[in-house]
Amino acid sequence: MSQTIIEKEIDASETKNTAAYFETHDVKYLADNPVFINMGTGEVTKGREAVAEMLHFIYHIAFDAKPEIRNKIITENNAVLEFNFTGKHIGEFAGIAASNRDVDVPCTVFYDLENGKIKTARIYMMLNVLMQQIGGN
Repeated sequence: MSQTIIEKEIDASETKNTAAYFETHDVKYLADNPVFINMGTGEVTKGREAVAEMLHFIYHIAFDAKPEIRNKIITENNAVLEFNFTGKHIGEFAGIAASNRDVDVPCTVFYDLENGKIKTARIYMMLNVLMQQIGGN
């Protein structure tokens, strides 16, 4: 079950943008120069095009996956998304060839918002769980 918590005083369009991004991962909901940081690896992805490529790789090339949303919190300046990354390992990832194994990995992302769009994302993915599920450990 998913729950959204929204502050009373914020602009509805801002919350709609963020909530729409959570569902679609469409980069039109990102600020002009977004920065996504994988907190487990330190990898930094900058710019809409690079973020779009990274998301496409994760969700459609290395995995056939989707976010199974658990909780959302959206405020004027920040948002938090708790989800499970669920799907199948279909392509090389971290040097591991496609295993066709199912994955179900807990994740949390903290977002900084600017003018109703995502400026920064700090991604916390349980990489040890993912690697175990695809046969990397």
